[in-house]
Amino acid sequence: MYRKTLRRTLLAAFLLVLVAAGLRAAGPAPLRRDADLLKQKLTAISERGAQPKRQPARTTLTEREVNAYLAFETADDLPAGVVDPSVSLLGSSRVMGRAVVDLDKVRQQRNPTSLLDPVRYLRGKLQVSATGVVRATNGVATVDVEAADVAGVPIPTFLLQEIVGYYSRSPERPAGISLDDRFQLPAGIREIQLERGQAIVVQ
Repeated sequence: MYRKTLRRTLLAAFLLVLVAAGLRAAGPAPLRRDADLLKQKLTAISERGAQPKRQPARTTLTEREVNAYLAFETADDLPAGVVDPSVSLLGSSRVMGRAVVDLDKVRQQRNPTSLLDPVRYLRGKLQVSATGVVRATNGVATVDVEAADVAGVPIPTFLLQEIVGYYSRSPERPAGISLDDRFQLPAGIREIQLERGQAIVVQ
């Protein structure tokens, strides 16, 4: 249960940052062993969180492990129309998320009527990316989006919200995730320290 909740929370955070959304960052191809290593770490985090009493612990997740996990383990959890997610941990709590997104689905759901509505121009499967500051302290995570683009063209925050909202809908949240949402961190996680190339999970 904890592992499932942790997995969903990490994916939700990714959707927020878009933490949905591009092509995998340039660099070495993801390796199965890195994905397996992250799985082991997530299992340990989940099991530790289920313990009624536990000693403080810190677990380091590398950017390489996270991207391998996204490549090999999350296909069944991603919304239909979102593929090839990746993240870059930039340091100073800043994160970039990327994925290829089917923007036709967003446009059709919104059904824009005005020629001036920018949603009208969301067409095809394109790279969507966003950069933001992730703050995860005192058991709660928030994201402050700094910039977003579609295929390299900057887009306003409200348009990013349209994309995130559409692809994060669920029976519990029919309107999807808001960029202003606060997330309770699962598994007794108190803090996530985001440094260049790695994230340190504090329980």
